Amino acid sequence: MARLVEMARRVAQVDATVLVTGESGAGKERIARLVHDASSRAPGPFIAVNCGAIAETLLESELFGHARGAFTGASCDRPGLFEAACGGTLLLDEVGDVSPRMQVKLLRALQEREIRRVGENRSRSVDVRLVAATNRDLMRGVEVGTFRRDLYYRLKVVELHVPALRERRGDILPLARVLLASAARRMKRPVPGLAPRAAEQLLSYDWPGNVRELSNAIERGVALTQGDVITLDDLPAEIRRAIPKTPIDGGAVRLLADVEKDYILAALEVNGGNQTRTALQLGIGSATLYRKLKSYGLIPARLSAVSLGVAV
Repeated sequence: MARLVEMARRVAQVDATVLVTGESGAGKERIARLVHDASSRAPGPFIAVNCGAIAETLLESELFGHARGAFTGASCDRPGLFEAACGGTLLLDEVGDVSPRMQVKLLRALQEREIRRVGENRSRSVDVRLVAATNRDLMRGVEVGTFRRDLYYRLKVVELHVPALRERRGDILPLARVLLASAARRMKRPVPGLAPRAAEQLLSYDWPGNVRELSNAIERGVALTQGDVITLDDLPAEIRRAIPKTPIDGGAVRLLADVEKDYILAALEVNGGNQTRTALQLGIGSATLYRKLKSYGLIPARLSAVSLGVAV
């Protein structure tokens, strides 16, 4: 991520078109905003449009504007987003969803630096920095004929790839703390802390929804916490059930006993506290599991082992 941010700052210094790639929710718009904020265009507007959320028949008018009477309901002249973003940056999010017909018009706008409103015959010059973003493999689209090769290379002057959150686990807790403070401000609540077990589970989860999913999980925790820390119970069920990862990160080797403890407790969580099922899945006896849980201080000494059907 440090290399990505440094590259984004470097490309911001020139007016090259940028293609930001990565999974949905990974933070592509944040990188696009960084490019804008670090550029000479920062005083100008930053406008983002999700191309996949607008019908093809409306996208041309949304981007290029229209003249009065161009179609039913066009009661006045209206500038499009290319004109609105003049002097600044226009982000075309999910550009991979643009139809072949609109791809031709986008290509012309990029090449000529001019647009033509729907229903007009004259072209208008536009001074805008274009950043495109997609979660699709555009090269694959080129190969199968759904995306124009010339537009692909026109967009990909510089590519900034945002890695998935599971590929940068060192970012999870710092991001969680920032998102936690932000959510607390929005809800007008004191900023809570993050309990150690909750933090461990955040690190164990694979985050298929990336930063967006992390943001939602943290917001849920802030909303539900009844104390001054977000506990494991305040997190979504799928995160509570995550089995801890055991990578050796940066040469830091953990004690085997600690790794074993984390894995056993996570397996128990997945099974809803059922010790018999957990022991079976772990390939150990119920008595062994009972002794381990007791050594972790999770079973009071006075608790009868007979009631659990195991021998101590």
